[in-house]
Order: sequence, then C-alpha cells, then structure tokens
Amino acid sequence: MSTSSVPRPESAAPSRPLRPPALSRIARRGIPEGALFALALFAAVRLAGILGVILANDVRGHPLLKTLSHSWDSRWYLHIAAQGYGHKIWITPTGAVQTDWAFFPLYPALIRALTTVLPLTPGQAALIIAWLAAGVAAYGVYAVGHLLYGRGVATALVGLWAVLPHAVELTIAYTDSLFAAFAVWSLYCVLKGRWLWAGTLAALAGLSRPSGFAIAVAVALAAAHEVLRRRGRVPASLWAGALLAPLGWLGYVLWVGGQTGDLLGGYFTVQSAWDSRFDFGVGSARFLKALLLHGGGVVYPAALVIVAAGVLLFALLCLERAPLVLVVFAGVLILLVVGGSGSFSSKPRFLLPAFPLLIPMARALARTWRVRPAQALLVYGALTLVSLTFGAYVTAVARSPL
Repeated sequence: MSTSSVPRPESAAPSRPLRPPALSRIARRGIPEGALFALALFAAVRLAGILGVILANDVRGHPLLKTLSHSWDSRWYLHIAAQGYGHKIWITPTGAVQTDWAFFPLYPALIRALTTVLPLTPGQAALIIAWLAAGVAAYGVYAVGHLLYGRGVATALVGLWAVLPHAVELTIAYTDSLFAAFAVWSLYCVLKGRWLWAGTLAALAGLSRPSGFAIAVAVALAAAHEVLRRRGRVPASLWAGALLAPLGWLGYVLWVGGQTGDLLGGYFTVQSAWDSRFDFGVGSARFLKALLLHGGGVVYPAALVIVAAGVLLFALLCLERAPLVLVVFAGVLILLVVGGSGSFSSKPRFLLPAFPLLIPMARALARTWRVRPAQALLVYGALTLVSLTFGAYVTAVARSPL
C-alpha cells in the first residue's frame, strides 16, 4: 500500500460514451470530459435530493428550505457567523453546558465573509458554500479515482458517492462538504507527491471540523512511509507538508483550551458536554444493546447498517491494496465513528468524506457496466431511489439528530 505506487487504470466505460458538443467544448478548455460527465451525474442526483427535501417540507407544511439551512448544527454555525464565539450556550436536561466552542471556525468564517461582500442571508451563504464545496469534493473524488484506476472506475466512484444513503447531508448547511473538499484534494496531492499542497489543504480541513484529525494523520503517516521507503532522501517539501497538516486542527484545539483555561484538555471538556468523546466503543456497544432490546424506528437501525457496511468496505479496501494514505484516512474515520460516543444517528454523516471505502464497489460496478450495462443501471437506479428517499426522510421528517 505505497503512496507512490499507482495501480494500472482499468479500461474506461462505457465503450461508446455520449459526447455532447457542450461537454467537448468545455473539455478542450481544461476540464476532462470524463470528469464533466461524472460531475453532471453528481449534480443531477444531488439536485434531485434537494428537490426531494423541498417536496417533503411542502407536504409537511414546513418552509421549503428551512431544513436545508437551519437544521440542528446549522443553527450554531449561522449564529457563530453572525455573532462570533462565546455568545451561545445550551443547557441540556442533564445539566451539561454546551457551548459554541465545539464547532470549528472555517465554515462560519466563510459564511460571514460571503454575507459581507454579497447581499445574502447567512442561511443562503451557508448553502452556497456547502453546494460549491460538494462539487469541488466530487471533482476531487473523480481525480483520485482516475489517477488510480481510470475513467470508468472514477465515474462509478463519483456516482456511488452521490447516492450514499446520507449524501443529502453534503447539500445542507453543514461542514461535511467543505471538509470533504479539502480532504479529498489533500489526498490527491499526496498521491501526486505535492506535499506542500497536501499539508496546506489538510490544515484547512482541520479548521473545518473535528474529523480533520483523520486527514492530518493520513498525510503524516504517508510522509513517514515515504521517508522510510526512500531511506530519508526526500525533498524538504515533504517535511514541510507533514508539519503543516495537523496545524489547523491542533491550532483550534489549543485556542479553545486557552479560552477555557485548560490549554490541553479544555477542548475535550467542551466536546464531552456534547457527549462527544472517544470511549473505545463503549457508547456504540450500549447503543447496539438498546437497539436490540427496544428497537429504534427507521433512522437508528439504518445508521447501524450503514456503519456496519462501512466497516466491511474498509476490510475490502485493505484487500484491494489501495494506497496507504487512502487506507489510513478511511480507517481513522471508521475508528472515530465506531470508537466514539454521541448520537448514533449522526455517525453515517461522519463517514461521508471516507470515499475510499467505495473503491471496491466502484470497481465492481465499472466491470458490470462493461459487460451488463442494463444490470449496472438497475443497481444504480435502486441505490439512487434509496438515497433520495432516505435523504428526504432524515432531513425533513425524522426528528433524530443529523
């Protein structure tokens, strides 16, 4: 699983691709035609997902865009964008004091910047940022897939990422798409040996959300692997990239510690008030026991299935002998999800950036498309229907935390 060894790209699919003149013109200007098709597919699916949420809101008599821009954590980000930190707390029924320091700063900073220069509400700015970041992330997913396996697998990889059951959360006012955009392109830069860019993008990902820890670890371990493989004869940019990678995440953690008066432990105390801590799977085991004894409607069993599928896909990813940096990134995210506490209904969202988990499925789907395109379309259509239905349900109908 070397960071420098790139598998031979698989043959592209389909054999006679459609080439609309508009796509060809854009492709000649610098964006690969295959990427345009994949991005168009991603945009179409996610636009359908947004329309599904709007329709569900209309049926339930809710404001059409409210659940996209003002759901759960979105309200905290919008408040930070408008008022800054230290102005919002919430006392839970158990007496825990939840503060806005639990939320990383890059997303609200971008919201505030956009509303400063454009006549937008914070909610509108938050959605624009999330939607643009989702598109940038999808392009990065294609770039990684194309580099490793060729156009057919890359297109399938983007298509599968678009129809994850919880992919609707890439297009609400949350940080997941922003984090994914920086993390995916950081991984691409590692695979291309562009270490300064990899470290810089990882640092920005670390300013986006707590799971920025995963990309920092992935970049650092990939750099360490290169040092060992080359017996220390590596460019200075590698060392610089490895040092840059954790600075965003670490900087914010230390800043929160300084605000609380406990430099090293303050951030983790803040997160504990949100029942967010690494407990080595104790919380997940308790959830599983409660689910088996008492049931849990639709959202919680679905979340368990999604997380279990993620663990299985991680095992398959390891068997694929994927590059080390992808395996580490996906593995750390899996570890944080399984070993962390907190509401289980939110855990599938934390796996959204872990697109390498989809590589085994993407390779299988690309192979199926080459020999049985009707079967591949049927499978993809079924996955799309499940994604759109589940996305509308968890966003506009269910009352479980996102």
